[in-house]
Amino acid sequence: MSKSLKVCKDIYMVGGSDISHPYDCGVYLLDAGDLVLIDSGAGMSFDRLVSNIEKLGFDPKKLKTILVTHAHIDHIGSLHRFQQEFGVRIIAHELDADAIEGRGEVAAEAYRVAYTPCHVDLRIKGSDEALKLGKYELKVIHIPGHTPGSIAAYVDIDKQRVLFGQDIHGPYYPEWGADPALARLSLQKLVDLKADILCEGHFGIYQPASEVKRYIQQYVDSL
Repeated sequence: MSKSLKVCKDIYMVGGSDISHPYDCGVYLLDAGDLVLIDSGAGMSFDRLVSNIEKLGFDPKKLKTILVTHAHIDHIGSLHRFQQEFGVRIIAHELDADAIEGRGEVAAEAYRVAYTPCHVDLRIKGSDEALKLGKYELKVIHIPGHTPGSIAAYVDIDKQRVLFGQDIHGPYYPEWGADPALARLSLQKLVDLKADILCEGHFGIYQPASEVKRYIQQYVDSL
């Protein structure tokens, strides 16, 4: 498997299908003083994720928060382990929080894995939220379409806007909670952010801004 990689100042990719486990989404680490994870993988790679964090020179005990982009198993599978072993705070949108807590569809059957629910500590409400996490402010945007409670987040670091864009590519299956019409509107919001770097949910890192726009726009146009 590939190694973790540095995206830019204070942001690292520590998980993904070729980094931690074939079922994993992209898992991103933000060093805000305290450590923040974006998503947690499908559940089989907890030890690998912790090891990857350590190999970057960070202490996993400094993990304080996991921001969940949406309630599909490949993004939430290790949440309970991180919560149990490090006491991390789980943040998710209220429309996906019930599923994370075990009262909804998380698409686990698609991967033929079991899901262990966990408590959501902070439920984001509405369309926008600013989270002060250590030295950074992470701005969260509700982007329904892939799931009802899908979110994206962005942070500005050294005059670069870094977007954690979750599963821009979809899929947009109604049986998994998708709404293609809403997705099109949501993805246009992401285009309008004019991000310089995109950390996508499964297909890695895109930059500069022109490539970020091209990548997202192709899915806007396909919906």
